[in-house]
Amino acid sequence: MKALLIYPKFPKSFWSFEKAINLVGKKAFIPPLGLITVAALLPQDWELTLVDRTVREITEEEWAEADIVILSAMIVQKPDLIAQIQEAKRRGKLVAVGGPYPTSVPEDSREAGADFFILDEGEITVPLFLEALERGETSGTFRATEKPDVTQTPIPRYDLLDRDAYAMMSIQFSRGCPFQCEFCDIIVLYGRKPRTKTPQQLLAELEFLFELGWRETIFMVDDNFIGNKRNVKLLLKDLQPWMAEHGYPFSFNTEASVDLAQDQELMDMMVACNFGSVFLGIETPDEASLKVTKKFQNTRDTLSESVDKIISSGIRVMAGFIIGFDGEKSGAGDRIVRFVEKTNIPLALFSMLQALPDTALWHRLEKEGRLLGQSGDINQSTLMNFVPTRSIEEIAQEFVEGFWNLYDPEAFLDRTYRCYRILGEANYPKKEKKAKKPFNPKIINALATIFWNQGVVRKTRWKFWVYLLQMLRYNRGGVISYLTICSQIEHFLEYRQIVRQQIESQLKTYKALKQQQEETNGVQVDPIEAIAQ
Repeated sequence: MKALLIYPKFPKSFWSFEKAINLVGKKAFIPPLGLITVAALLPQDWELTLVDRTVREITEEEWAEADIVILSAMIVQKPDLIAQIQEAKRRGKLVAVGGPYPTSVPEDSREAGADFFILDEGEITVPLFLEALERGETSGTFRATEKPDVTQTPIPRYDLLDRDAYAMMSIQFSRGCPFQCEFCDIIVLYGRKPRTKTPQQLLAELEFLFELGWRETIFMVDDNFIGNKRNVKLLLKDLQPWMAEHGYPFSFNTEASVDLAQDQELMDMMVACNFGSVFLGIETPDEASLKVTKKFQNTRDTLSESVDKIISSGIRVMAGFIIGFDGEKSGAGDRIVRFVEKTNIPLALFSMLQALPDTALWHRLEKEGRLLGQSGDINQSTLMNFVPTRSIEEIAQEFVEGFWNLYDPEAFLDRTYRCYRILGEANYPKKEKKAKKPFNPKIINALATIFWNQGVVRKTRWKFWVYLLQMLRYNRGGVISYLTICSQIEHFLEYRQIVRQQIESQLKTYKALKQQQEETNGVQVDPIEAIAQ
């Protein structure tokens, strides 16, 4: 068979980084790891074509030759997922869908015309789908009744990617998380018992990427890389000599729980393996809100001290923050901004709380009659999809102002510089790097843009040059990474404007509908629900 694998477009979001990655000639942040894993699970005598629509459009020839179209998507990709299903059906193609979004809300894809639903984890459901095709079936839904053994997962088909189009490659060691955060859909999709690949299995994937010529950053996409600390340490024990033997060809980013700070041995092993940054789900410095959302692991130690310890160990911290928890007191947005400034976190993902489908939060709010809509466009530029316990206007205004202040060019530059000065003081062994990276001529243009915008045009002009000179003196080895992070303000200056405009527009609509209700004294549709729809 000839299969056309489609990854829908990503809208502008916190993680899209368009302005920054375009400076160095990249088109997308990371590739669709789930879809290339599915490609490895399909019969390898099939003719597979993969199109990431954030990278390029689908050609007429690709549409014409496809016997079946297979799509995977996250909820943020909903608009283009639906559009591509409808386009495929217009062309008379069989359509199969899977991934996190169709698994959580299959109804949307079904209404759009999808034929096959390969839900849950593909190691179990892809074979069921293939058996149905063998029987000549033209539709079906395939669900898993258990979690697969990921030690049997094949090496993803990285060879199908236009690798030069991506800022990073992605790889996965584990699935699942041991914690019980109420708002999180990871434990719904993958369970609370972390399952890991073997060290040899992951090294084989890295070897494949190495042979394909990749020499840049790899994002370890595990939602909690340290969920199974024993197995992670076994991996790192084998990874370190492999990295040394290959001349440290990659740097790694990943996600982890805050309790990483409690294990110095683990942090030291990660640094030795060239892990440069970690994303922490901090959510809020308000302990009462952490308890409400059942994120108890963040209440065991002082959060600011945990962040300081991780950065001082040589790992840059990125972090997620959320506003809008039940019982939250006024000023939560400002408290988050102050925490980010205090802890020197350059990149802070700040969002209003959203109830993701099938999470514990979703079911609780549905039971309480507070859930609005079923599968709206959940993004940072949309209002909350449930009725909060304090004024939606107050929460939204705190969010907009907080996001705006976090990505003020001067505040961002200050945080980034302070973080990299701490990283420069971290006492960890230097690595002898031998792997040569291909020169990207667009780096010159990127540097020129950064120097001009931040060193000449903006209010950062004086600090930028002072900080750069200090970096050359105190953290010379981190200068490239430092400038890479500095470049990301080019994305956030545009994105914070989008967030402000869209949220304020929705608030205006909300207030108008609310006023209309009060004036007519009639029972009408809830304003928040009207905006969501």
